[in-house]
Amino acid sequence: MMQYNDGDVVGGVDTHLKVHVAAVVDHLGQILATESFPSTTAGYRQVLRWLVRHGRLVRVGVEGTGAYGAGLTRHLTAQGFEVVEVNRPDRQRRRLRGKSDTVDAEAAARAALNGDATAIPKTGDGEIEGLRALRMARKSAIKARTQATLQIRDLILTAPGDLRARLEPLPAVDRAHLCARFRPGDPADPTQAIKLALRHLARRYQALTHEIGELDKVIAASCARINPALLGAKGVGPEVAATLLVVAGDNPERMHSEAAFAALCGASPIEASSGQITRHRLNRGGNRQGNNALWRIAMVRMSTDPRTKTYVANRTADGKTKREIIRCLQRFVAREIHALLTKEHTTIAGADLRNQRHHTGRNLQDAANALGTWPIELSRLERGLTHNTDLATRYQHWIQQAA
Repeated sequence: MMQYNDGDVVGGVDTHLKVHVAAVVDHLGQILATESFPSTTAGYRQVLRWLVRHGRLVRVGVEGTGAYGAGLTRHLTAQGFEVVEVNRPDRQRRRLRGKSDTVDAEAAARAALNGDATAIPKTGDGEIEGLRALRMARKSAIKARTQATLQIRDLILTAPGDLRARLEPLPAVDRAHLCARFRPGDPADPTQAIKLALRHLARRYQALTHEIGELDKVIAASCARINPALLGAKGVGPEVAATLLVVAGDNPERMHSEAAFAALCGASPIEASSGQITRHRLNRGGNRQGNNALWRIAMVRMSTDPRTKTYVANRTADGKTKREIIRCLQRFVAREIHALLTKEHTTIAGADLRNQRHHTGRNLQDAANALGTWPIELSRLERGLTHNTDLATRYQHWIQQAA
């Protein structure tokens, strides 16, 4: 625990949409003052001036550093003050002490003082913050497209028999393509009104599909620029890479160890031992999107990676269930991903591979035959359309031997 001296103070802020409530405590935990401030840029400056007025400000505990408190967190960090993320008080404490903004601000200050709050918040001021915004737009577009798809399906279900017989057997993409070309007549006719509705929904579906495709290209390019080594890991595609980058934030060094990253993603085992039984259970906490990303990597490797297949077979022979094996794999993957997020890694550029191959006079078919893959896969790797560290390494080794 950090040692405090006379004159040291610690702040706590309960953040809201319009107003932030701040509290300041001394080194013994005694409340010195509480005050409310507007949640604006001018209000952030007022909060800081008010806090430092009471003594030497050591740190500030802020609730909601990724939501209502994001602006205040960035301002305090830019001014060189330590900010820690504070979780809301547990239900038992709220029942005992009641609930008010002042009480929450005091609890935040004391949590920062006694070391209960130690998590370093995301800075939210780099490329990954922009990537988070792009993922949000993509997610909402996918949700809207799904809704349009279901509405088209439901309209077809209740449509007149000939229209239903024409559209019902088609997959969603073909339905949208056909419905978008409808030329309905007078909407006073129910059948024509249904066709008009289907046309609007189908064109919405097509527009959203185009929007999702454009966002996918931008997200993939951003991931390749930010961390190409992560994108090249086995089982990691642009969507999984973007998810993991957003989970880590613009300051991944805040995760002091791979165990901390595993806990952040809910992939760390939790002790559930009792008496003579020693066991661990599933961690249901952490960032669930990060947990899902680790799960997707594990599932891809279980079906495509020889080493992972061997591991699964060995663990199955030991009596482990499939769920237990997947949890173990997620923990191993978390260790690998943490290293890729926090350390610099040298990657092999696709353009360099193409130039090296041209110097040897060999073609893609020769390389594909030697590496046991398809020429199109190597072509996409050379053009930077896909990233695969393992394949790129083997490809470069083959080129060097062929030279």
